[in-house]
Amino acid sequence: MNIFRYFEERVEAALGALVEEGALPPGLDMARVAVEPPRDPSHGDLSTNAAMVLAKPAGAKPRELAEKLAARLSTEEAVTEVSVAGPGFINLRLDPAFWVARLPDMLRAGASYGAGDLGKGEGVNVEYVSANPTGPMHVGHVRGAVFGDALANLLEKVGYRVCREYYINDAGGQIEVLARSALLRYREALGENIGAIPEGLYPGDYLKPVGEALAAAHGKSLLEMEEGDALKIARETAVEAMMELIRGDLAVLGIVHEVFYSELSLHRSGAVEKTLKMLEDKGLIYIGTLEPPKGEVPDDWEARPQTLFRSTEFGDDVDRALKKSDGSWTYFAPDIAYHLDKFERGYSTLIDVWGADHSGYIKRMRAAIAGVTGGQAEFDVKVCQLVRLFRNGEPVRMSKRAGDFVTLRDVVDEVGKGVVRFMMLTRKNDAPLDFDFAKVMEQSRDNPVFYVQYAHARIHSVLRKAAAEGDYDLSDAALANAPLERLTDEAELALVRLMAGFPRQVELAALAHEPHRIAFYLYDLASAFHALWNKGKDEPALRFILPEDKDATLARLALIRAAAHVIAAGLGILGVEPIEEMR
Repeated sequence: MNIFRYFEERVEAALGALVEEGALPPGLDMARVAVEPPRDPSHGDLSTNAAMVLAKPAGAKPRELAEKLAARLSTEEAVTEVSVAGPGFINLRLDPAFWVARLPDMLRAGASYGAGDLGKGEGVNVEYVSANPTGPMHVGHVRGAVFGDALANLLEKVGYRVCREYYINDAGGQIEVLARSALLRYREALGENIGAIPEGLYPGDYLKPVGEALAAAHGKSLLEMEEGDALKIARETAVEAMMELIRGDLAVLGIVHEVFYSELSLHRSGAVEKTLKMLEDKGLIYIGTLEPPKGEVPDDWEARPQTLFRSTEFGDDVDRALKKSDGSWTYFAPDIAYHLDKFERGYSTLIDVWGADHSGYIKRMRAAIAGVTGGQAEFDVKVCQLVRLFRNGEPVRMSKRAGDFVTLRDVVDEVGKGVVRFMMLTRKNDAPLDFDFAKVMEQSRDNPVFYVQYAHARIHSVLRKAAAEGDYDLSDAALANAPLERLTDEAELALVRLMAGFPRQVELAALAHEPHRIAFYLYDLASAFHALWNKGKDEPALRFILPEDKDATLARLALIRAAAHVIAAGLGILGVEPIEEMR
């Protein structure tokens, strides 16, 4: 149950009653009416802006409308106090019994708590990672991979039909370099002394098995072929091997894509030409000459007629080229065709997760998708800033081209999948993130993944102790019927209120496409639980297990069992396995 959405409905019902009484005109747009936590918790549990946003269209003064609405809301069974603040905000305080009554919902739902139907089965395509298949995944890929996967989990949680997709860039110049690098390793596998890897080729040892595979499959025959034919075989073998490597790397993080879409297949199918013909028929393509780039003009720039897309008609700064001077497509042309293909597969919302170095490409892609889908597709790009890797405060250097980069597997092997995934979501995606191997393993409040997991493990420790020491039925069904009215301390109620707000947090995070909000929420929830634990240490009457008071014990065990479920639900969105016992 999303309590805030429930009270939005109650506010709308109260407004409807005022309309029936003639106190408000009919036909008011309720879309902007919201119920949220008040900025100052001392003002109450809920706050609504209804009077503020409806006063003008209703021809009323905000405070006068607020007073009328407050009178209506004061009759709600769960409401114990209503007040009007400032120019017309309405604050509500709810009966503690209302909050406590939410615990059975949490206990019955378990780790599925917070699930909703916001998406109503709408198709969403989330494309993430999409690293060039030229080597194993390195630490620079990790953040986008985790972010995209957690976002997909989040959207599924609220009822969207999500496709997790990887775009294989297997048609560009880097693939040509990969093929040449593989042929060099092939010659090495045949016993040739290849010496130092030439500048411009990939030097990593990960290509040695590719060379060995080529040698085993083809013997010396590639040496006798035309170079183009040998490169074609090397390209196909190397890309397949690199994608197998990448799939394995992603699996280490618990990431499995449903679709791997080949750029090369897009070209071979004629989809690029078909898409550009569609745009031409719409009058969105023309032959023209672009203005020189702003700032310092490159020496090789020349004004020449080009095939251009009318990107400025859809909010871009300039129209964009679709063909190079040699007649081949720019990167932009197949990207348009690829996103149209996603839309035609039934996905009305397209989300791309990109690295920070691609942020300048957003406007043109947004314009192209608006043009090619007639404005019917929603397109969102989430840019992930760099991860800066440290060890005891000292930067860890890496260079993919030098072959000594830090791989994804290196990081996961050292600190564990759950730690990597959680830590990648402890900052908003567009803010830089520092990852220190030493700090992420600290057992302290400053380490958010430990702090959250410790709360979950502490709860299970209490439950194990209760099972060993007392005659308690600790099943969720039994705890849902515990005498929850015994939960009266403010720290207990604060924890319940925070847990009851989880469905709202999930919805807000899903709407904003921001899974880091769940990590932040879990830290706050862990803090509230640890505060309650510490309060019980100082005040014995508030301990979770009171052998002389079975009712109070059962109520508190129900409370913390529900907290464990909420933590598990949140960690599930992040793709992190909850821990029941700390080592």
